[in-house]
Amino acid sequence: MSDNVITLMIGISTALGAFGLFALIWGIKTGQFDDQEKFLDGARFDGDEELKDALMMEQKKKEALKRKKERQKRYMPEE
Repeated sequence: MSDNVITLMIGISTALGAFGLFALIWGIKTGQFDDQEKFLDGARFDGDEELKDALMMEQKKKEALKRKKERQKRYMPEE
């Protein structure tokens, strides 16, 4: 191989490595890997039925929170 091809390959691999390192640092700083509930829920709810129940409970929590916010809006005095 000629020296130009080797230099080009080293340059491209260094640029890709720098891009990957930048993406990893960005992901860590923005909290992309901070999903600890996923691992805990995965250990707790192993079967299909348990996962369906967990999904249903999560939806119920969201609906209850939505209803609570709607009730709070009704009790607020109008300006």
